[in-house]
Amino acid sequence: MTREKPVLCAVDISNEDRDAKVLARAAQLAELDGVQLDVITVVPDYGMSVVGSYFDSSHHDKAVEEARRRLNELVEETLGVEANEKVRHIVATGNAYDEILHVASADGAGLIVIGAHKPDFKDYLLGPNAARVVRHSDCSVYVVR
Repeated sequence: MTREKPVLCAVDISNEDRDAKVLARAAQLAELDGVQLDVITVVPDYGMSVVGSYFDSSHHDKAVEEARRRLNELVEETLGVEANEKVRHIVATGNAYDEILHVASADGAGLIVIGAHKPDFKDYLLGPNAARVVRHSDCSVYVVR
């Protein structure tokens, strides 16, 4: 028996109003194929950088905890309580595109669903994270505009 490949939906929790439609589309696609929906958000890793030196040592843990709470709220508000219980929530740390690609590969994802760009881009190009995911992914990528 082969394991069905999940749909991995990448959201930016700071863009909840925009990424709700990305999440809704990912849920529809997962439901169509009868597969697991995994939702990922990525917290930046300031680590030992100059920027990181301005944060106290517990900042990262607090950021991950807040991201997990907001991700849970986004999924629950967009898909409902029952659907939220079935979704696998992933909070990663690092560069968004690297972590999305890493999780998709480790997860054996059959599809990545991601938003096209932030609304402050006035052109019609993909944002840098979406473009890199599309370019380097081993599985199909569905870009929601």
